[in-house]
Amino acid sequence: MEFYDDSNSVRTMDTNSVLTNTFFRMFLGLLASAITAFYAYYSGIYVDMIMNGYYTILAVVELVVVIVFSLLFKKLSPTAVTILYFAYAFLNGFTLSVIFAAFEMTSIAYAFVGTAALFGILAFIGYKTDTDISNWGTILTIALLIGIVLTVVNLFIGSTMLDVVLNWAILFIFFGLTIYDMNKIKAMQEMGFCDDEKLYVYGAMELYLDFINIFLRILAIFGKHKD
Repeated sequence: MEFYDDSNSVRTMDTNSVLTNTFFRMFLGLLASAITAFYAYYSGIYVDMIMNGYYTILAVVELVVVIVFSLLFKKLSPTAVTILYFAYAFLNGFTLSVIFAAFEMTSIAYAFVGTAALFGILAFIGYKTDTDISNWGTILTIALLIGIVLTVVNLFIGSTMLDVVLNWAILFIFFGLTIYDMNKIKAMQEMGFCDDEKLYVYGAMELYLDFINIFLRILAIFGKHKD
């Protein structure tokens, strides 16, 4: 009589389930942002938001939502973290509406398709990587913070060359973050880090942020501005 250990198969099935549910929620978040952005642009709301300085307020609120999500994730219920995630997605949709005014629609479409293809490859690499890349998190986060600080500084300097360099640098930082986050989500599931429902949303938020930032950088680098 032959015996076999099916624990690896069970873990694989559990991981696949987590990833499927995570990507589904990420897709819903992107869809929510896209619908909101379309509405804000074609209804003209984005013009009022610009004139009244609401985009600054939106940026602050989005930052607060991300901080609350990150710091209180373990303590909040699955329903609460889901609400925070979709609240962020809707708010970010209003912020993203300005890209329709700045870039041609074909450029936006190409940037989105290119982002989806690159994101899929990077996520696959992160999923398949068995090497310990846990130290990537600190390195990439520090690099991203430096990039953000330099971006703010460049708002006052106005250097076109620095802007191009920063866009490329931050793009590659988010390439690394996508691989890292995907690998981290898989590891969190295998370790039983938290309730699966919460892990779905946590993973969706991380990957949503990676996708959006890759998309925006690709659009900034290759997109064609409206005349």
